[in-house]
Amino acid sequence: MYIQDGGVKLTVVNALGREAVVAILGPGDFFGEGCLAGQDICMASATAILPTTVLVIAKSEMIRVLHGEHEFSDRFIAYMLARNIRVEEDLIDQLFNSSEKRLARTLLLLARYGEPGDLQKTLPKVSQEMLAEMIGTTRSRVNFFMNKFRKLGFIQYNGKIHVNDSLLNIVLHD
Repeated sequence: MYIQDGGVKLTVVNALGREAVVAILGPGDFFGEGCLAGQDICMASATAILPTTVLVIAKSEMIRVLHGEHEFSDRFIAYMLARNIRVEEDLIDQLFNSSEKRLARTLLLLARYGEPGDLQKTLPKVSQEMLAEMIGTTRSRVNFFMNKFRKLGFIQYNGKIHVNDSLLNIVLHD
């Protein structure tokens, strides 16, 4: 599936019913590609978090296009490699960084910091609970750090989250 417009969150649930947000995706992102590698059951659930337009591509059509359209194939492979790198970075972040740094990094990633084009400074609708699920902490810790970031001028937060470039200081500071 290819997101043309809007936003999607991918979640997984463990045997005890605990849910974790594993990704927030936006325009230009793919999901559900595990079927191309023979994955019978999708491990994650996708939920629109904004009004969203998704292009559903049949497996047979995707395979045909990947084999026949080299420009598209190159773009898709580049996307998958970049996402694999991001997953590795997320794992390292989870293992070695504080929840404050994980939150700052997540806000910057949601704002698409460092990608070509302008920084999407105002984030799509995202709750403190969802942020807590993404970084592996509690909503109260997220609330604490969001208030700290706001007082330091790294974000504006009144319903919608507006991310300032200066938030990068939290991620870079040891």
